[in-house]
Amino acid sequence: MKTKTLVFIGGGNMASAMINGLLEDGADPGHILVAEPDEARREQLAARFGIRTLDDNREAARQADILILAVKPQALKAVALDLAPTLEQNRPLCLSIAAGIRHASLQSWLGTGVPVIRIMPNTPAMLGAGASGLFAPPDIDQGLRELAEHIMRATGIAVWLDDENQMDALTAVSGSGPAYFFLFMEAMENSARSLGLPDKTAHLLVLQTALGAARMAMESPSGLENLRNSVTSPGGTTEKALEVFATGGLTQLVDKALRAARDRSIELSESMGGNE
Repeated sequence: MKTKTLVFIGGGNMASAMINGLLEDGADPGHILVAEPDEARREQLAARFGIRTLDDNREAARQADILILAVKPQALKAVALDLAPTLEQNRPLCLSIAAGIRHASLQSWLGTGVPVIRIMPNTPAMLGAGASGLFAPPDIDQGLRELAEHIMRATGIAVWLDDENQMDALTAVSGSGPAYFFLFMEAMENSARSLGLPDKTAHLLVLQTALGAARMAMESPSGLENLRNSVTSPGGTTEKALEVFATGGLTQLVDKALRAARDRSIELSESMGGNE
């Protein structure tokens, strides 16, 4: 892994998050190259990470052992078709982090002999706390799968999906999921202020409580239901609050919201060439 050249096509926030994680994991900055059209962005990446940058996608692709497509989904088809002749010569492992673009489309754009793995990361990857889903067809060998997984584990956890259709559900859960928690924390913070807590105190209490709850859930062998019950004393304050959530249909509302996000992911995929 350390001797392989990783080439990013696109140098946006997710590419930066992955580069940061890889460097912290021991990757050699001399083996990381970013192709990015924006000169200021190239200079920023080079200064921050000590990596090489170019403004030519094809020239960068010629040097790739692993190529990471980190451009916006709407631009990916044009970028991929432009790179295809180059990639068909050296056939690097290609990883796409573009939301909604199906594997069949990626394969047809990049060339039939080019190994392609589809990945869905999320924004906490910027802090090394990401959750990524990976999908590859059966003909991608174990060695290439391990390379892709190693790269994504540098930014958090990585899970493999057996069925590409599960990527839409993963998008609804972890791709969009951070916004759900931000919304809930925002609502708690607003309520805390209305109950008389100072702004700064309300903000810190909500964030630390969310962080502590997440850590307990990650580190405890107990399931979420057992953890919830462990802090819910009969007749106590927590039970009273949870009764309000139940009466308001929180569980059903969450399910409805995730299904709406899943369905929208399917719609967006189809509109961006998902059936090609």
